[in-house]
Formats: sequence, C-alpha cells, structure tokens
Amino acid sequence: MNLFLIIVNIVAMLVLMGILYYMQKKHVSFSKRVFTALGLGVLFGAILQFFHAPSSDIIKTSNDWFSLIGSGYVKLLQMVVMPLILVSIISAFTKLKFSNNLGKISGLIIGILIATTAISAGIAIATSIGFDLKAVDIQAGEVETARGEALETRLKDVESKTLPQQVLEVIPTNPFLDLTGQRPTSTIAVVIFAAFIGVALLGIKRKNPEQAEFFIKMVDAFYAIVMRIVTLVLRLTPYGVLALMTKMVSSSNIDSILKLGNFVLASYVALIAVFIVHLLIIALVGLNPITFVKKALPTLTFAFTSRTSAGSIPLNIDAQTKRLGVSEGIANFSASFGASIGQNGCAGVYPAMLAVMIAPTVGIDPLSVEFIFTLIAVVAVSSFGVAGVGGGATFAALIVLSTMNLPVALAGLLITVEPLIDMGRTAVNVSGSMTAGVVSSKVLGELDTETYNDKNTEAVSI
Repeated sequence: MNLFLIIVNIVAMLVLMGILYYMQKKHVSFSKRVFTALGLGVLFGAILQFFHAPSSDIIKTSNDWFSLIGSGYVKLLQMVVMPLILVSIISAFTKLKFSNNLGKISGLIIGILIATTAISAGIAIATSIGFDLKAVDIQAGEVETARGEALETRLKDVESKTLPQQVLEVIPTNPFLDLTGQRPTSTIAVVIFAAFIGVALLGIKRKNPEQAEFFIKMVDAFYAIVMRIVTLVLRLTPYGVLALMTKMVSSSNIDSILKLGNFVLASYVALIAVFIVHLLIIALVGLNPITFVKKALPTLTFAFTSRTSAGSIPLNIDAQTKRLGVSEGIANFSASFGASIGQNGCAGVYPAMLAVMIAPTVGIDPLSVEFIFTLIAVVAVSSFGVAGVGGGATFAALIVLSTMNLPVALAGLLITVEPLIDMGRTAVNVSGSMTAGVVSSKVLGELDTETYNDKNTEAVSI
C-alpha cells in the first residue's frame, strides 16, 4: 500500500472542501453548493477509480478517511432526528396548528404513501415486462450465492411475525428506548409518543392553564435549541455530499454494473416514472410541480448520495417547512412516516421488479392478471408492515417474495449493483414522503402558498 498516494488523495479532498468553504463565505446559495459538491464528488471519484482499482487498498484506505466526513455527517443527522421529531410535533400542538385534525392528517399522509407505493408497484411491473427482465438470465457467482443464502436465513425472522404483529411493533412500549433509535420502528414510535404528549397538553391547557403555559415555555426553549443544532448540522451538507459521492463512485464495480446494465436501466426508468407521478399528483392539487422540484432537489440529492431515508428527515422537514410552506406538524408526520411506511422506491418498485423477474423460475406467468393484481395488493399492504420488521428494500423484498411463494435466494443475484440502485430508491422514498406532506397540507388548507410560490426560498443559504 502506497502511503504517499493515500496522503495525496486526502489532501485533494481537503482542497475540494476548501472550494466549498470559499463558496459558503461568498454566500453562494445552499442549493448551488450542494450540486457543486455532487459534481466534484463524481469527478474526484472517477479520477480515483481511473488510477486505482475499486478493490485496491489505496481506495479502501482513502475512503476510510473520507468516511470521517461523509459517514460522520450522516451520523450527525441521525443524532438530531429523534429530538427534532419529538419537539417539533409537540411544538405544533402548542401552537394549535392541527389539534382537531390529527386523525385526518395521519390518515391522509399514510393513505397517500400507501397509494403511491401501489402505483409504484404497477410501474415496476410494467417496466420489468417491458425490459424483459428474467432472473434466469443473471449469472450467480460466489458473492451472489452467499447473499442468497443470507436472505433465506433472514426470511425466517420475517416469517416468524404476522402482519398484525408487525404493525404492533410501531406502538411505543418504552419511549426512552425509541428516543435512542434502537428499534427499527423508533421513528414512528416517537411520532406516536409526541402526539400523546400533545393531546395531553391540550387537556391540561383547558383544566390547568398555568401548568400548560409553563410546559409550553419549556417546549419553545427546547425547540429553539434543537432547531439551532439542526441548522449547524445542515451547514455541513455540501461537505457530506462531496465525501459520500466520492466514496460511492470510486468504489463502484463498473464491470458488474455493465453486466447488469439492463436491470439498472430498468430500475431507474421505473424510479423516474414514479417521481413523475409525484409531480402529477402535486399538479392535480393545483401546485406548480417545477417549483416543487427546485425546492426539493437539495434534499433529494442528499438522499441519493447518502442512501438513508431516516438520515434525510432533518433536511426533509427543513425543506417542507422553510421552502414548501408545509406546517411543522404535517412535515414531521410525513417525513417520519415516509422513512418507514410506504417507501415508494424500496417497498414499491424494488420488490415488484424482483417478483416479476423471479416468477417464471417457478412456472408463474408474470403477465397474468391475477398475478399482477395480487402482487400490487401485497406490495401495498406489506409497505405498511415493513415498518414492523425494520424497513428497507431487503425486508420489503423478503415479505413480498415469501407472501407470493417465490424463492427469495434469487434476490441475491443483484447484490453487486445494489448500492447504485439503492441511491435512486432512497431519493424516491424521500420524494414520496415530501409529496405526501405537501399534498396533505394543501388538501387540509394548511399550506402556506406564498412560501411555496416564493422564488426567493428556492435558494435558502444555510
């Protein structure tokens, strides 16, 4: 291993970070800095891969150092997720923004998430058939076989819980445990716990206004501190995107991507189609979809590079409230629910495509009407149940494939391109949650249309 080359790579990363810092000092907009970081990350990652093999020790060690910036930034975002959700929802109750519409808001958001996931499944089925994707056409090596065996092992954990048991997992048993994020359903559990506190506060406000006012002052102070922490963390976004994108591009196996190019292409065609559906839904409620794209793009860019829906929650909420005019309560509900329920990319597109690819291997015609409608129904229902077993594309695929009586091991054939596809899936997940928030806010008459249409909020400088 050449230590000199590793030092050169680290110095180059520091120089690129210096460029981003200079742009910040010159008050270049947040959006432009994020996209500049994305471009620099792709370019630097490509240069590294040109001079070194993706599996080389130089790339691995360099990326290990880059992770201090990229993964460190993601961890900081994850650090503020739970406090942000808790205090923002309680704060929304103190301002009486949606106390009478709690059930309507949560029902509408979850309904939109599940409905768009069903639509995503339909799009994935059509795309898979159009591209003639078949699992039998993919060669299985040692890595793919090992991945398949691991999936079969994990399937046993998934099958051990029924759908009602999975749904029960979202109910908080120990809210302090959920505030640490130790359970797969912690984000939703914290939302529920915060809502209970808010409802209790409304009751106390009627019976003992003095105690309620004291609590409200405490919440307001805590809210101000948490939002300041969020702002400080979000300022690091361009640096995090730069490091994450560099690591992704430099470590990608181009040969494997080319071998599965048809599946990668089909996946992104489906994901882009789902994103267009989001824009059509926004247009149907009387909003400009182009405005949505401009204001949501920095958040979607981070989701794309980081591959974490949960880690995107702070950016998601910030974009919805400050740029899209969504109320704090609805933004928190949609961002939190969207990170675990009805994920359009991970729980919609991915498992549906796998099912269509694998079906012919067990003698099932993927073109049959019965198979298609059953698959869409299973995907829609399981997109809610996924929250009870940890979320993510793998669990969604396991639930759908096992329910459809399809072999799960064949899903391991795609492990080499999994990171590349997961980037697009995560961005679509976050887009779906933002769409649910904007549409729900508009339908319920709580959207600040002036903020939504204000072009000055397109380039918020953080």
